Amino acid sequence: MRESKQEAGQRLLLCRFPLSRMPSTHKKVIVRKMDRDSVNGYVAPANFVHEGKLELLNTAGNVVGIDLRDIKGVYFVREFAESDTLSRKTFTSRPRTEGLWVRLKFKDNEILEGMMPNDLSQTMAEGFLINPPDLRSNTQRIFVPRTALASLTVLAVIGGTHRRRRAAEDVRQVQLFGE
Repeated sequence: MRESKQEAGQRLLLCRFPLSRMPSTHKKVIVRKMDRDSVNGYVAPANFVHEGKLELLNTAGNVVGIDLRDIKGVYFVREFAESDTLSRKTFTSRPRTEGLWVRLKFKDNEILEGMMPNDLSQTMAEGFLINPPDLRSNTQRIFVPRTALASLTVLAVIGGTHRRRRAAEDVRQVQLFGE
């Protein structure tokens, strides 16, 4: 029996990633390149960047390695059918979710705002994983390689730890046992 291209691609992924590291699911992504081209495909959610390249299983079933320097953003989407452009690129008001409110300025001067976790252990060396302003849109998360950015600005730290202020001592209280 002859295997399809998609099955061959899955077999290649299994060879590349042992079963202990192979995810049980793949996430749908639209990869926007610096030259305005885009590629639809699937990535492993935990380890999609390998040796400076994005490993993508395209819709034809082939495993493709795309250099991070050529990528503007990896958009984790619900469906491929909808447009890969965001309906809203900035927040209309201060976000309510906990984390870092950041503004990304790309090398082509495009501006994008998003939320990042306020935890250094969750950041990747290759880039930043952000939540877009409109979570109800087709785009759920965006991975932006560091090489695609001109600057990243933290606009606000939202939430975080709340420190209790020391209550002022009540001077009206009479001390019974003076110390």
